[in-house]
Amino acid sequence: MSTQLTTPTDRQSAEALARSKNEPAWLVDSRGEAAELAGTIEWPKPEKVRIERWNLTAVGSYEQPAAIEAISELPEIVRSLVSEGTENLLVQRNSGIVWNQFAEELAAKGVIFTDLETASKEHGELVKQYLHQAVPKNEDKLSALSAAIWNGGVFVYVPKNVEVEIPLQAIFYNDKSDASFAPHILIVAESNSRVTYVDCAVTAEGATEPFVHPSIVEVFVKPGAFVRFSSIHSLGAPGVDMTIRRAIIENDARMEWIVGDLNDGNTLSDTKSVLLGQGSTSDTKVISVGKNAQQNSLTTRAVHFGKSSDSNMVTRAVMKDSASAIINGITKIEHGATKANGVQTEKVLMLSPKARGDANPILLIDEDDVTAGHAASVGQVNPEQVYYLMSRGISKQDAERLIIYGFLAPVVSEIPVEAVRGQLQRLLERKLEG
Repeated sequence: MSTQLTTPTDRQSAEALARSKNEPAWLVDSRGEAAELAGTIEWPKPEKVRIERWNLTAVGSYEQPAAIEAISELPEIVRSLVSEGTENLLVQRNSGIVWNQFAEELAAKGVIFTDLETASKEHGELVKQYLHQAVPKNEDKLSALSAAIWNGGVFVYVPKNVEVEIPLQAIFYNDKSDASFAPHILIVAESNSRVTYVDCAVTAEGATEPFVHPSIVEVFVKPGAFVRFSSIHSLGAPGVDMTIRRAIIENDARMEWIVGDLNDGNTLSDTKSVLLGQGSTSDTKVISVGKNAQQNSLTTRAVHFGKSSDSNMVTRAVMKDSASAIINGITKIEHGATKANGVQTEKVLMLSPKARGDANPILLIDEDDVTAGHAASVGQVNPEQVYYLMSRGISKQDAERLIIYGFLAPVVSEIPVEAVRGQLQRLLERKLEG
């Protein structure tokens, strides 16, 4: 099945595609409404990056791939990401899911881990309650476009007081540039539950045709719950990766973001925590490596509504060649969020005179009884550090490599799945040395 979509798509084609997949009526209507919105509102306007100059029309056509019967049928780049012995794995290839494996004991506890398309049919009322609530479809053209055409995706639901000890893992793989590739991730963790979710987005090596990867992440962390979300994106140079991540965090709940933006093409990455509840906590760590003429817009946000809420944001970027990184850290403490604490750090390391890095820490404080702070730095590898390592018998090249890895280590070490952490190390080596 193939249905052509453009940017902006139209209501008729979006609804026709939804009906052809036997989606429920409420979702058909939602997609149609979003398609109309996509034609009337503008793209996001990140600081100092004109994304409207990027190729944003290569959305592609919906193409449902055939399911596989064994992990061995997956490409090696995908197999290398699979955690050994995992019982909880979703794999999306281009526009649809090809592998879905989930431990029976978790299902018996009421945990749901499946693709979002299936969940919208089998758990419709639950999905409908949360879909597009953290990222409204009328927010901008990106959210509207994603709401109209999203495919595959992930739905995670963890019932009250249930702890999922083994990480849930998803891999999004694109090997056909003219196939739409737009996963939507929706995670709901009920009160006092606990879950770790890990995903990777990768493309086939040697891709030459342009494509757009619009992706939305919505996380709802109920009172006392804990969600750790780890994500690595390594998409090819012809692609544009536009990913919006958002979490709604209630009383005494905790959200951890660990994001690796290692694409070779232009990247828009926006990760936001909304600390609604008293005692809510958010910790965000982001790394990015850019090369060639790549443009990166990396934004982290924390919005405090709850009293005694706490946020920490760390972004570290390494730029080589003529790549650029615009890093925005925004801490907003609303009136009434007394005793809130917001801390952020943005650092950019440039490996070339033509590389560019801008770190923009922003504090917006509407309450007196709070604590907030920021730190930002942009610079090149410290020659004194290099000299010190060389004096210990280490070559200049190895010394610079050690300094760079040390610069990124605070995020890399936090990846909870060994297979993914190892793949991240390999991707870093490829980008830094390739």
